[in-house]
This record gives sequence, C-alpha cells and structure tokens, in this order.
Amino acid sequence: DNTDKVVTLIDECRDMRLKILPPDVNSCEYVFTVRDDSTVLYGLGAIKGVGAAAIESMVAVRTQHGPFTDLFDFCRRIDLRKANRRVLEALARAGAMDSLGQTRATLLASMTAATQLAEQHLRDHATGQDDLFGGLVSAVRESSVHDAHAARYVHMAEWSEEQRLTGEKETLGLYLTGHPIARYEQELTSFTSSRIVDLKPSRDQTVVIAGLVVAMRTMISRKGDRIAFITLDDRSGRIELAVFSEPFRQYRNLLVKDKLLVVVGTVSVDEYSGGFKMSAEKLYDIDQARETYAQRLVIDIEQPRAGNGFIASLADVLKPFSEGGCPVWVDYHAISARAQVALGQEWRVHPTDELLQRLKQLAGNDRVRVVY
Repeated sequence: DNTDKVVTLIDECRDMRLKILPPDVNSCEYVFTVRDDSTVLYGLGAIKGVGAAAIESMVAVRTQHGPFTDLFDFCRRIDLRKANRRVLEALARAGAMDSLGQTRATLLASMTAATQLAEQHLRDHATGQDDLFGGLVSAVRESSVHDAHAARYVHMAEWSEEQRLTGEKETLGLYLTGHPIARYEQELTSFTSSRIVDLKPSRDQTVVIAGLVVAMRTMISRKGDRIAFITLDDRSGRIELAVFSEPFRQYRNLLVKDKLLVVVGTVSVDEYSGGFKMSAEKLYDIDQARETYAQRLVIDIEQPRAGNGFIASLADVLKPFSEGGCPVWVDYHAISARAQVALGQEWRVHPTDELLQRLKQLAGNDRVRVVY
C-alpha cells in the first residue's frame, strides 16, 4: 500500500542483484512472492487503483481453470463487477497484461470490445442461451475461439518507450522495465564529463552530469532565501544536488520531480554522510542542453529521396523550430558526388526532441544526427 516504500525496497533488491519480474495476471499473486533464490514476482496489489477483491478473484479463477489466453478470455472469466474498466486499464498500463499476447496500446484500445463481449456472454449464460456455433466452438475451442478473438482486437501502434514508462510510473510509482535516461545515454556522453558513479570531489574543477530528479525538497535559508536539495539518478548512482538561492531563482521552473536535468557544478565531500554532494551552477533540460552543446544538426539525404516534394516537407518541419541557435546542415548524396550544405542563419533551430522525431519520420531514423 506504500508506494514510496516499495520503490526503496526494489532499489535494495537491485543492489542485491535480485531479479524483479514485472506484474503479470498469469503468474503473480496479490502480494510480492518468491519464484526462486534470486527472483521476486511483483505483487499485483502494488498496482495503484487495483483492489484486493479484484485481484483475489482473478487469482482464484486462474488457479481453478488455468492461465488466461488473451484479453477476451480474461474479461470473460473474471468478475467484471469487482474489476471495472479503471482496474483493467491500470493492469494494462502497468504491464500486467503483457502475457496476453498484444501490445499495451492494442489492449487498451480493445478494452471496450472485450468487456462488451464478456457482458454479453454473462447475460446469455444467465438466460440459458448459447451462441449459434456453441457446439462447434466446444469441438475446436483452441483454434476457433482464438481466431474469433483475434479478429476483434483494435490493433494500435505500440507506445513509445516514454509512453510505456510513464504508464508504469503512474500505476506502479516507479519505472520498472526501463529508465527515462536510457534513450539519451549515448547522446549525454557527448557533453557530460562523468557518470555519477565516477564522480570525484574537486574544489576548482567544474563537472557536467545528467540525471533524473527522483527526490526534491525545498527550504528557507538563514538569509531568508529559498533553496532546494535534489537527488539525481543516472542509473549508475545517485547524488544530492544543492541548488542555492541564485540558481534556484534562475532555474526553479526546471526543478520538477521525474525531470531529466543536465547540471554544471562542483563536487565536494559530504561530511555528514561520507559520500559526495554537488552544488549546481547551471541547469538545463535535455532540449536546452542539446542547443547549448550542439555544433550542428545534420540531415542525410540521398538523391532519389530529394524529389517528390521532400525539400518543401523539410522546410515545413524545420520552420516551427526556427530562430534557435543550432545550425542545420544537409549531407547530400548524389549518384556521383556528395556535398555538405549549411542552411542559412534563418534556418537555425531549437533541436528539441519533437523536432528530431519529426525529422526522423521524414528522412529516416538513421538519417538525422546531432554533432557535438
């Protein structure tokens, strides 16, 4: 029931090299359980918005009649009076329905069809009716029922990693199957000077690190100024970051829990804990850091792709992000020659995540890169 305590305990399990398997309606119980000496199964009861009655009912049905085969089988067999739509959506967003064979996006999009079919089945059963092909379904249950269910799915493109992790954070209170910093790690090495685990104290040397804000507290200093103490996590380790009055006033809009920050500052020994602490001088979010440290944004274009309105489409993508500080270069490949073309000053951009994603959709994932 205490999400903060669960987060702390899971961190401890990871430190002890114990494997935490994600929640799963086909294998997990209400409480956390042990599979073997090195593996813990996530407790379904630790999913926000999912009550004990709903879970105990699911587990009882699964124990008596075997694992759930798909979303439609799951909704038909459980008690929907105990597990309403909100409960089902929380299970899907937490990843507890991944074993039902569809993406989380498809499971959520298909939830209405699955619950309606289950309610129809319940009404028919209550009135003693069966469907027209009841006998046939019994005879070839494994194949025909599966095919009938498959046809009812509302197939959706899978979520991005960011959407998936956001769903986990909202339902579990933590990022379980990944870390928001993971997709930036390679890029961050271009302008950070150290991982947190490798930091060493130096009074005179400025360092640049990046991390996710996992905890934050603010207080009033003796001089009456507001200051903040932030815990940053970069997957290699954690460090407490002090943001004193002047940086606090300048960067307070960036001081948000679960935000990825790039920090410029100095590291010293924390005499109280014996570890290290850091004092912030400058703070950036990932978009601001990219614009600060990038030399240019490069788009690779092959000659055959340059036709059919590609250049006009490129201009349309770049325009909303113009008036930034990052130059844009086009690396153009013709059949017999190659040229790098630097676009004019008016095409300097803010190299945000959104712009990079739009450019990758236009030119291809491997055709867009930021040079530092």
